Amino acid sequence: MPERTDLAALIAGHSAVIEMINSGAVGLPVLTRLLQVARPALGADSLAFVEFAPGGGRVIAASGSAEWAIGRPLPATDPAAVCLLAGPRVRQVRVDRLPGPLAGELAARGLRRMVVARSEIGGLTVGSLHALYTDTEEAEDPTGHAVVGYLAACVAHMYGDQSGLPVHGDGPVVAALADGLAVVDRDGHVRLWNPAAAQVTGCSPRQALNRPLPLPLPPSGQVLDHRMPDGRWLRITSGELAGPGTLRVVTFRDITDQQRRDSDRDLFVAVTSHELRTPVTVIKGYADTLTDHWESLTEPDRRAAARVIGQRANELARLVDRLLTSATDVRSDGDPAVRFDLGAALRATVPDLSADLRHRIVLDLPADLPKAFGDRHSIATVLTELVTNAGKYSPPDSPIEVTADTSGQTVSFRVSDRGVGIRPEHVERAFDRFWQGESGDSRGYPGAGLGLYLVRRIVEQQRGWVSLRPRSGGGTVAEVRLPRG
Repeated sequence: MPERTDLAALIAGHSAVIEMINSGAVGLPVLTRLLQVARPALGADSLAFVEFAPGGGRVIAASGSAEWAIGRPLPATDPAAVCLLAGPRVRQVRVDRLPGPLAGELAARGLRRMVVARSEIGGLTVGSLHALYTDTEEAEDPTGHAVVGYLAACVAHMYGDQSGLPVHGDGPVVAALADGLAVVDRDGHVRLWNPAAAQVTGCSPRQALNRPLPLPLPPSGQVLDHRMPDGRWLRITSGELAGPGTLRVVTFRDITDQQRRDSDRDLFVAVTSHELRTPVTVIKGYADTLTDHWESLTEPDRRAAARVIGQRANELARLVDRLLTSATDVRSDGDPAVRFDLGAALRATVPDLSADLRHRIVLDLPADLPKAFGDRHSIATVLTELVTNAGKYSPPDSPIEVTADTSGQTVSFRVSDRGVGIRPEHVERAFDRFWQGESGDSRGYPGAGLGLYLVRRIVEQQRGWVSLRPRSGGGTVAEVRLPRG
């Protein structure tokens, strides 16, 4: 098969990406641009990048016909993930030989083979780059494979160059320690730096040895919790080393998860007390009014007060349910997954929305929308949360569009607003519990920061996925994909 890779186009496109980086662009925008310029140069139908964490992967960027997959999870136990992460770092795979549902999703869109390359840092896989093609050529393009491997290495470099992790220490015990360990002299210069120290800090032995300790040094026998520039937390201890000279042993470990749990607990208490206070205050105020002034109130005034109490009680019940759901990782009892009419479920939810949101909804649902597979009753919660979120971040009188369609083996619906939009680097963070953006303007955008977190949990329990993306012309698009029935 003749080589299809256009190296001249690739070099020109890569130069544009370098210019983005030099101008200060980082993260997802750079990765997305890299995929956009590389796809035509490789002659691929689409490119996609899967980011991997200990719990599994997720498609975070794509170009071409694979954009539908943005947000799709790829659990570590998924047979396709096991297959794609095994073997050589760069290899070609026929789609029909992939195990699991991913093969069907790709084949339904005419994709028949892929060239996959792992992005690795010091032997640790942080992601995988996939070039997808519609043909089934068995012959391989060595140049194309080399380019995909090079691009995957470029992406790994974007995650941070943590290469150079050779074993340094006085023996196998030091090398095998799970905690970072350093020995510093009287001047604070590093004399020993074990492999775990390099992994925890991202600082290789070559960068650390014979230089000042790249961490604060607590007094001997004391403990110090230190936050790294990348947001991680380390717990550092030190002690005097017996023997000639003045040496100090420093140990440190990553306690980010523990700090996050402590922070989540404190934030949960603070948010709960704040969010519950408003409806409780209103309910108490109207109840006291009815109790103290029943005789002087007119019948319409009494009914109006009772109506407000009922509305606020419903809001309070919903808030308590959201807080309790977000505080547990146990799936609540619900209906088993069944085939259901997604369009009917969406239409049935709209009348139950609050009046200020209901009049803004613009429904555009095809009459022949295929049935979805999942929990029909949860769709009301999902749509309500997405519409509420759209209403919160968009002008009061602007439309909120709800559309639906089908593609391959999934049925999807979208909630689009014309509001402030979302920055590309926030499309994943927005699903974190309690996260509400970097502005900290809780007065402008009130809420507990739980809606999108709950939406993702609910949707992924049904083997679907949800994603956010900026809307063309301004605003945000939230998209939910469920398996077809």
